[in-house]
Amino acid sequence: MVLLVDDEDHIIELCRLYLERDGFQVIAARDGAAALALYREKHPDLLLLDLMLPEVDGFEVCRRIRAESDVPIIMLTARHDDVDKIVGLELGADDYLTKPFNPRELVARVKAVLRRGQRRPTSDMQDEPIQAGDVRLDPLRREVTVAGQLVQLRTKEFDLLRAFVEHPGIVLSRQKLLDLVWGYDYYGQTRTVDVHVAHLRKQLAASDQVQLETVTGVGYKLVA
Repeated sequence: MVLLVDDEDHIIELCRLYLERDGFQVIAARDGAAALALYREKHPDLLLLDLMLPEVDGFEVCRRIRAESDVPIIMLTARHDDVDKIVGLELGADDYLTKPFNPRELVARVKAVLRRGQRRPTSDMQDEPIQAGDVRLDPLRREVTVAGQLVQLRTKEFDLLRAFVEHPGIVLSRQKLLDLVWGYDYYGQTRTVDVHVAHLRKQLAASDQVQLETVTGVGYKLVA
């Protein structure tokens, strides 16, 4: 089930047409308050969330839902600059589309995000706890401690850190990180990686033994 949140009727009808044609059940809300209520009532598998909404805007809807769930969220924005996209990604959105968009691309992104949620990122990795300096990652419990203190990571931040601790000292390109964490069929831009790495660095700030280094023009590596 897809929850589509947009205040423009023609967007709702267009998206509904193409999504239902591909077998998705679609429910719709036209403002942020209604979206939150419908989400908690129906528990959809994915949200298509416009940013500019009456009552409660899309940023706030995303923030509130992320506080209680890891349900996939694709944000829709009418602005072409990076500000909305970066803020949305920092709040925990999984992907974004800029209006106007091709409805076929929308359906493709919905399928890709749902596929990524169904398979374990970095599925070839072990489930035993991993220690890197004073950072300990427990894949089964999905818990991370930094210098002995438990830290709260979002889903993608956890998966990103797992990719790094499984490849200590190895430079991972942005594309490699997209493949490991977001999935090979991710449609977004490598800027997503930069945003999540910046967030992850803040969470690791208490460590004096582990850091994420930028390798200019290539990607990042974990140094412990």
